Amino acid sequence: MVSDSKERKATIRRNALARRDTMADSERIEASLAVCDRATAAVSVAPAVVSGFLPIRSEIDIRPLMMTFADRRARLCVPAIVDGALQFRELVRGAPLEPQGFGTYAPGNDAAVLDPELMLVPLAAFDRRRGRVGYGRGYYDRAIATLRDKGLSPLLVGMAFACQEVEAVPMDAHDVPLDLVVTEREIIQP
Repeated sequence: MVSDSKERKATIRRNALARRDTMADSERIEASLAVCDRATAAVSVAPAVVSGFLPIRSEIDIRPLMMTFADRRARLCVPAIVDGALQFRELVRGAPLEPQGFGTYAPGNDAAVLDPELMLVPLAAFDRRRGRVGYGRGYYDRAIATLRDKGLSPLLVGMAFACQEVEAVPMDAHDVPLDLVVTEREIIQP
């Protein structure tokens, strides 16, 4: 059963990423900006610690949104991969970044490690129930579980293009649904 779910997720991931990859650069830029505007309006509070991500390949670019939260005095962080797990390191303007694999970068070992109150979550695919298919390694699910084990409950906001929506995401016991999914077309919430 688990292998069937893994196979279904792999197919969903491959198809959704293929759709995302077909977006023209100009379309991707405009859609990214629209998502950032929508998310800015949806999350009007000023959380103290916001985790974001630096875009890879054809991924949505949320850096304008991250700067909006920084303007609201939030501390920004991005994930670093440490011993097979995510560690959220403070992102400070001008500080050097190190390669993390998968084509992304994060601050080095000397950066402060933070616990996010708001997580802007990357994804490969999503559905109307706010189920998420990630990139297949389970990093975010484990990181969220670790935060919850500490008694924390960050707001989980999936960031995606509308073309990444699928009919249904298979949800396993370890999968964590998102609180919101923001696309250039809409906000999906309970």
